[in-house]
Amino acid sequence: MTENHAPADAVILGLRGLMGDAHVLDRADEMSPYLTDWRKRFTGSALCVVRPGSTAEVSSVVQFVAQHGLAIVPQGGNTGLVGGSVPLGRGDEIILSLARMNTIREVDPRSDVMVVEAGVTLAAVQQAAETADRLFPLSLASEGTATIGGVIGTNAGGTAVLAYGNMRDLVLGLEVVLADGRIWNGLGKLRKDNAGYDLRNMFIGSEGTLGIVTAAVVKLFPAPKSRATCVCGLASPDDALAFLQIAKAAAGTSLTTFELIPRLGLDLVLKHIPNTRDPIFEEHAWYVLLEFSSQSTDGADALAQAVMMEAVDKAYVEDGVFAVSLEQRDDFWRLRESLPEAQTREGYSVKHDISVPLDCLADLIAAVSAEAQTMIEGIRPLPFGHLGDGNLHFNFQSPEGTDGSDLKAHAGALHAMVYRYVLAMKGSISAEHGIGQVKRAQLAATKDPVGLDMMRKLKAALDPDGRLNPGKVI
Repeated sequence: MTENHAPADAVILGLRGLMGDAHVLDRADEMSPYLTDWRKRFTGSALCVVRPGSTAEVSSVVQFVAQHGLAIVPQGGNTGLVGGSVPLGRGDEIILSLARMNTIREVDPRSDVMVVEAGVTLAAVQQAAETADRLFPLSLASEGTATIGGVIGTNAGGTAVLAYGNMRDLVLGLEVVLADGRIWNGLGKLRKDNAGYDLRNMFIGSEGTLGIVTAAVVKLFPAPKSRATCVCGLASPDDALAFLQIAKAAAGTSLTTFELIPRLGLDLVLKHIPNTRDPIFEEHAWYVLLEFSSQSTDGADALAQAVMMEAVDKAYVEDGVFAVSLEQRDDFWRLRESLPEAQTREGYSVKHDISVPLDCLADLIAAVSAEAQTMIEGIRPLPFGHLGDGNLHFNFQSPEGTDGSDLKAHAGALHAMVYRYVLAMKGSISAEHGIGQVKRAQLAATKDPVGLDMMRKLKAALDPDGRLNPGKVI
């Protein structure tokens, strides 16, 4: 964008004419929650925050932005982890909050779909599905705040990807406002539609850089009649991978969760998170949280018992415990979901969201952990996450009793080292969090050049003036 943009007062006055005074925020105290990302790593500035209540209003705002030489930053629940939903602060950006677009337009149990607006929270979608005796399987720690538009924009993953896929696999149709203000109505319910290019998939995972998602048709599934949740202690990631193969062979898609947790991660949760306790009497080097779902009332328990017995017999699992109540199930899940918060309370950490083929995963953990320990004395590697789909949050905690300054000083070297192994193993530098601001440079440095050129040409075709979420992704 090279043209001069309109003065701030004129912009705010014009937007209030479109939206009404109540839905254009320009005071510092009003805008503050929208200007900083969830991790508090990035804080930007904006001319104002606009809160449209309909797709037509989004279209009007986008057209206004184009006419006045401005840029627009779409924002959902602002729970992203890569700085993709906050402005750069370059002087010509407005934030477009979709929080008021929170209507569930339709629940269609016969077709197993739901039509929802972009500002509906993930938890509200789950609850509406449950009311219809259906399941919407995407689950995140931030689901009470994260919105459908946001999880579509980032192609979020979560804890049930193993069975149901990530957000891309859960979307049938989209409604999108384009950079020129036109509205693409692609809200189809069809499971099969081979009529030309799949336009929907261009916008999923694009982080608002190609268009603004205002509504979506999402898939629903039959509600499970039973669940079985277990925590198992193991000696190594190799044993965890062997255990995964046993569970997949026995349960297929009934295995919905398989999460890896190192002892260090569990120790930090027990140290910093109230009302948590060690799930197994004896300590183990590694733990797996796994869950089975079934359409029969006792099917999940039977599967879990059979899988556990085989894994113990083959010495892949050292010990395990089953949740015998909903309260205990919640306790098990709290151990996993509280890991990021526990890390924050412990002190400075360096984080990665990577994926590699499953047959490389144990080697990755061993090699990266060993090399990190040669770089910083006392560094505490903390790889955890979605082992079932090859996605690890490979983090590093500062040495115990330090202020984290040494770890901060080596953060760039640690990133480079981790990504070197990931790329050598034909993995990805971003498994589920997206690119945003954090990984933009790494994407440019590591993406296949032809693929990067295709992305840039797509961006130029759909947003030729670079008005949509500038400075993000590419």
